[in-house]
Amino acid sequence: MSHGHARLGETTPRSVFYDQGRFGRLFPTLPVFAADTKLLRDGLAELGAKNGPMDANDDLSDPITLITDPAKSVNNPDNPAITAGFTFFGQFLDHDMTFDPTSSLARQQDPESIRNFRIPALDLDSVYGSGPGGSPHLYDSTIDGGRTTFLLEEIPGSGAVSIDGKTRLDVPRNSQNTALIGDPRNDENLIVSQFHRALLGFHNKVIDDVKAELGPGHTDGEIFKEAQRVVRWHYQWLVIDEFLVKTVGGELVDDVLSNGPKHFKWRNDPFIPVEFSVAAYRFGHSQVRPSYRGNFGTSASDPAQQFFAFVFDPAAADPTDPADLRGGRRAPRRFIDWQTFFDFGDGRVRQNKKIDTTLSTALFDLMGQAPGEPVSLATRNLLRNLTMKVPSGQRVAKAMKLPVLAPADLDDLKPFHLEGRAPLWFYVLREAQVTTGGEQLGPVGGRIVAEVIIGLIRGDRQSYLRQEPDWTPTYGSNESFTTVDLLRAADVVATL
Repeated sequence: MSHGHARLGETTPRSVFYDQGRFGRLFPTLPVFAADTKLLRDGLAELGAKNGPMDANDDLSDPITLITDPAKSVNNPDNPAITAGFTFFGQFLDHDMTFDPTSSLARQQDPESIRNFRIPALDLDSVYGSGPGGSPHLYDSTIDGGRTTFLLEEIPGSGAVSIDGKTRLDVPRNSQNTALIGDPRNDENLIVSQFHRALLGFHNKVIDDVKAELGPGHTDGEIFKEAQRVVRWHYQWLVIDEFLVKTVGGELVDDVLSNGPKHFKWRNDPFIPVEFSVAAYRFGHSQVRPSYRGNFGTSASDPAQQFFAFVFDPAAADPTDPADLRGGRRAPRRFIDWQTFFDFGDGRVRQNKKIDTTLSTALFDLMGQAPGEPVSLATRNLLRNLTMKVPSGQRVAKAMKLPVLAPADLDDLKPFHLEGRAPLWFYVLREAQVTTGGEQLGPVGGRIVAEVIIGLIRGDRQSYLRQEPDWTPTYGSNESFTTVDLLRAADVVATL
């Protein structure tokens, strides 16, 4: 995500109290990371440059061998604790929390002046839009004459290339292949687009169940409202009990749930802290692998019959069906078989990359950036820590009264004029690498992420934490619910 316009509210005083919908700060009195100088900008650009120290230097000649030959991915080690799908779950969450289309990397920006165009809550407004009344194009008017279910469309010819011969479904699109969904960013790549499609299918399943449970005599509006509540609460459960537990550890999650936040405070409604949006929550960029198996095609054993692709590839020139995993397209093979991304117990899942200060090479050549702006994701993140005036990692750790990384752990920053002042994003990645072996976030990054996400859910008056904190899921089993359960309920799992 990118945030901010430099000229809005430059004189807004720093405060821990914010209006709903704004970005703000966890530590408003801390000095900024560093003064904005040409020397520092050049150092950050060099640190984050292609072929620089943060580049994994992947061999991008073939997407298949990066997956099947461990020697090709020595700088992208497996994370045994988290599977590949949680990177894209995390991207989906980001889009549900924040949206600001007014970014600039060129000027310093005041986060308190920036409007978040999305309500900062985990309430699936990125899926539901403004509901059937305000966003009727998202809903299917052909079922029972109402608009309670989401519109889904077939992918023509997908049955011929799928392992089980079933026709796959896509999010709805207009004649130019623009996705008709609540947040267009959820069509940035095929994986998050198909995850969005799964949420649509899960809602439709819940609608059918709610209709059967309530029986006749209830309006479409009543049925929709109850189904929406059920879907939102299951989603919030997933965020806390699966995504957060895997990302920061169950002990920290339990502590924040039981004892509340130590640092994330607000007066009326939650806000999005810049230390979260610009730094800590961008840990997911380190988890992205250069390539993935999108689906099994017609064979679970023959790679030649499967769809392997780079997450994106500027050289993939076919405008209708490019050989990468970019979104915005519909073609027979452009669907996801989820056994690669989440653990169905069949031995086919791919693990995530560890959290560290190395990013996959594909992320150093981003497509679609404005002229003159960096195309390296690492450089963009590092510069944003400067332009958004984020405190250094060391200062944040001290303010949180948590152990500070030893200078030796950050020796490699010296050539870039960053002695004793690591950009918070880089610090969070290195902290995970040093303190957990890259399997989850460390103390600083983990607490920021846990406090903000749980705080956003608790700050939502309609969330299960506020309405019914002892609630347990009705889908899934044994009073639990996982992403695998969601995908099964949404009927998007291939029969192998």
